[in-house]
Amino acid sequence: MTVTLANRVGRIISGGFNMLVDAVEDAAPEAVMEQAIREIDGALEEVRTELGRTIAGKHLANTRLQQENTKHEELAGQIELAVSDGRDDLAEAAIAQQIDIEAQIPVLERTISQGSETEHELEGYLSALHAKKREMEDELRTFRASQRQAGQPSADGQPATGVGGAGNTAIDRRVRMASSVFDRVSERASGVPAGTRAEDLKAAGQLAELQDLARQNRVKERLAAIKARTAGGGA
Repeated sequence: MTVTLANRVGRIISGGFNMLVDAVEDAAPEAVMEQAIREIDGALEEVRTELGRTIAGKHLANTRLQQENTKHEELAGQIELAVSDGRDDLAEAAIAQQIDIEAQIPVLERTISQGSETEHELEGYLSALHAKKREMEDELRTFRASQRQAGQPSADGQPATGVGGAGNTAIDRRVRMASSVFDRVSERASGVPAGTRAEDLKAAGQLAELQDLARQNRVKERLAAIKARTAGGGA
């Protein structure tokens, strides 16, 4: 769940009609209440969309994890066959694939775990938003009933003070200001620093070469272990 969406939902849940009405100096309170309910509807839609993406992402990661585990097992059998036929080159290629798979599996498992946590969190936000909406709708009904009992016009009628078009425009502007308390957090992009030197790039290339050499060494070590195990079993 994004920080922006989490903050927005948190502010909606913690806020109340009294805060919103006070923010516009008691101007058109019914309009403020209706705007607040619309804000909840918008947040609900965003949370549902985020929940759908989370579930889909977790499903894809789960499917990929199963595929990688199956491929790893298949490669193990192929390695044994290659060793028994004296094809070290084929065994090394299969071992290299196994190592790549083993590097991906923890990431996939972490993605699935985080997806489950996010899914649970979003479902909780949906429940909280629905509860908040019901609470606000009850307060709105109560407010309208009190207005009828007092004989005052609702937001659809003319204000008792006789404020006309220009006044309504000012009220609308204050209402929009009050409903904009839910901030949007801009995403930060990262890139290569402008001051990157040629020496740094050369060092990075050497490090990559060293990592590749270490990977090749792991392949040969695993092949040697498999061959030793196979020879021991044959004996």
